[in-house]
Amino acid sequence: MTAIAVQAQRLLGQRRPYRSFFESFIRTLIIVCAALAVVLSSVSICDGQWLLAEDRLFGLWHFCTNSNQTGTHCLRDLSQAGIPGLAVGMVLARSMGALAVVAAIFGLELLMVSQVCEDLHSLRKWALGSILLLISFVLSSAGLLSFVILLRNQVTLIGFTLMFWCQFTASFLFFLNAISGLHINSITHPWGQLRKL
Repeated sequence: MTAIAVQAQRLLGQRRPYRSFFESFIRTLIIVCAALAVVLSSVSICDGQWLLAEDRLFGLWHFCTNSNQTGTHCLRDLSQAGIPGLAVGMVLARSMGALAVVAAIFGLELLMVSQVCEDLHSLRKWALGSILLLISFVLSSAGLLSFVILLRNQVTLIGFTLMFWCQFTASFLFFLNAISGLHINSITHPWGQLRKL
């Protein structure tokens, strides 16, 4: 190695923040839980069948009716469901859910990059990734809430499908991981130190 390379490596070694095993373990758990939330939310949005009300199945993308004579009949035109504003409202609900997944993917990427490439900016990348997860929570919660409000007359607690509860769990995990990520940053490196970096 040349003298310049040795000096550069020494400078980088001094700037790299020290992390204990416990801190690294907690950050790894946050990343794994965030990845699980992304998978749950993606599957839930793609399937989209969230509510079973008597003989009708309501989803983000279509609704289905079931009868003994004709069997299951699904329609993509949600305006034919007979619920005012359902077609427009579902566009809003699925758009917010999809944007939540996109924001969570970028947040997860920043969390992973901050752990793999530990440099001066890794703490900022971690904080930004946590903020993106918080945005994902807001978007996914708004999507869930708009779905429930649109179908408030058909909603029963046992009518929600497994896919709805997957999205609910993913939304909760987005919140939990975002708050945990921001909190561990504030414990290990106070905000004043982050601003100096």
